[in-house]
Amino acid sequence: MSEIQTTSTQPYLIRAWVEWCNDNGLTPYLSVRVDKTVLVPREFVKDGEIVLNISYDATSALKLGNYYIEFTARFGGVPRDIMVPVSRVVAIFARETGQGMGFPPPEDLLDDDADIAMAALEGAGDAGEPAGEANAASPVMQVVTSSEEPPAPDGKSPGRAGKGGKPSLKLVK
Repeated sequence: MSEIQTTSTQPYLIRAWVEWCNDNGLTPYLSVRVDKTVLVPREFVKDGEIVLNISYDATSALKLGNYYIEFTARFGGVPRDIMVPVSRVVAIFARETGQGMGFPPPEDLLDDDADIAMAALEGAGDAGEPAGEANAASPVMQVVTSSEEPPAPDGKSPGRAGKGGKPSLKLVK
């Protein structure tokens, strides 16, 4: 029996999260890994990533397609055309609550990310501090499972009851 070819679920999940945010009065944000295929103002890219507000209030002509997310937004008061391949989106989340969904990184970045992580570990200070004070100040989004969370001081699990083992997003500062 041959394998059935289907399209990626990622663009459908992105559209669902945007709709959910809008229905609940929240602001949807995209976290995007930037490369030469991503059309964004490069001066706002930090560590190869940019976070974009894609709410209808912040954008015009927003198109959430199956292969590209396109819109116009103001950066420093100047309107700029933005085009992001869906495959470069690594997360979508609500600004106000942090609720969201992470996506697997683009395959071409897996080796690069491993190299960056190893370099960061090797460059850590003797006291176990991360290399560079800028890294300690900027928040990092990562996927964690509730089974990996340390127990709370009162001995109870800090996660949601009955939801053990399901992944969730956690903002680490």
